[in-house]
Amino acid sequence: MSTGIEAGPLPVAAPVTSPVTPAPARGAGVTGAGLTHLRRLALACVVPAVLVAVWQVSTAGRPYSLIPPPAEVWAEMRDLAVGGVNDDAFSGTLWTHIAASLSRVYGGFALAAAAALPLGLLIGRVPLIRALLDPVLQVLRPVPVTAWLPLAMILFGLGPRSAFFLVFLGAFYPILVNTVFGVRSVEPRLFEAAAMLGCTGPAQFVRVVLPAALPSIFTGLRLGLGFAWVVIVVGEMTGVQTGLGAIIMEARQLSRTEIVICGMAVIGVAGFVSDWLVMQLGRRLLAWSPNHG
Repeated sequence: MSTGIEAGPLPVAAPVTSPVTPAPARGAGVTGAGLTHLRRLALACVVPAVLVAVWQVSTAGRPYSLIPPPAEVWAEMRDLAVGGVNDDAFSGTLWTHIAASLSRVYGGFALAAAAALPLGLLIGRVPLIRALLDPVLQVLRPVPVTAWLPLAMILFGLGPRSAFFLVFLGAFYPILVNTVFGVRSVEPRLFEAAAMLGCTGPAQFVRVVLPAALPSIFTGLRLGLGFAWVVIVVGEMTGVQTGLGAIIMEARQLSRTEIVICGMAVIGVAGFVSDWLVMQLGRRLLAWSPNHG
């Protein structure tokens, strides 16, 4: 029986298509990262450029000024590095002085780290060790490195051993204090969880204490290496013949201010590079930490 209504063809739904996101052009991310890097570099150069401009304006055209203009300092830096400008006793000696200072800074820093790290772990974790050593160390810590200079020359004599000792002192306390802080800041529940998993006794130092305290330890290493560069000039006032501190002190006696400024600039750059190296090592070892990206 017909109803009088003819069934037409069923409508066909249009296929559903998801929007296609165009793939980023090759090298777009790299270009963006490069632009960000260039922007940071440009911002970092603003303040030095302003300081050099003020320095140039303040010293140009004053031949009897004790502060030389930037051009004279740059000429002296080239003479220290390769010679051929002034041809005096300082010409071409920069790399010898850098090598001597590097050996003292990194040698003293390595000794300080070797002593401060285990001592800080013990003071932070063992109450008996903390009660025995912490008061003495807290009394000695405020004594400035310059106050140790005469005693260092008496104990170790004139020469590089006194410089090593003073650099050691400069780097020791920042590493120690930050290591103790890192150990004391470890969450107690971590020790309970480790004990439940069978990690007890000295094994907790390696499996619990050291990983948890590692961010603070690296902060102490950065500070310690920075202080090592700060005290290198004092350390090389102990009668050594080579080193950036030695050349600064000798140039001061000869009123060669341009050499003094060159030595200061080299110490600043060397300290910056040293800190960058420690930061890169820390980023690799602390990739798991949200505070050290």
